[in-house]
Amino acid sequence: MLKASELRNLSVEELIEKADKLKKDLMQFRFQAKTAKLEQQNLLRETRRDIARILTVVSELKNEKEVKA
Repeated sequence: MLKASELRNLSVEELIEKADKLKKDLMQFRFQAKTAKLEQQNLLRETRRDIARILTVVSELKNEKEVKA
């Protein structure tokens, strides 16, 4: 589980890369869940929430830049 305070220390590019990696992981978890090979069902929920958390921080950072400009 990622913390929003830790994510705010990263750049927007790093956050987007991290979100892309998590989206790929989520796709693999979904495939494993459909084939009944996923042992930890909570990984789906945690990964979705981590992606949402990252995208929220990206949005906040972009809005901050707009306000300063």
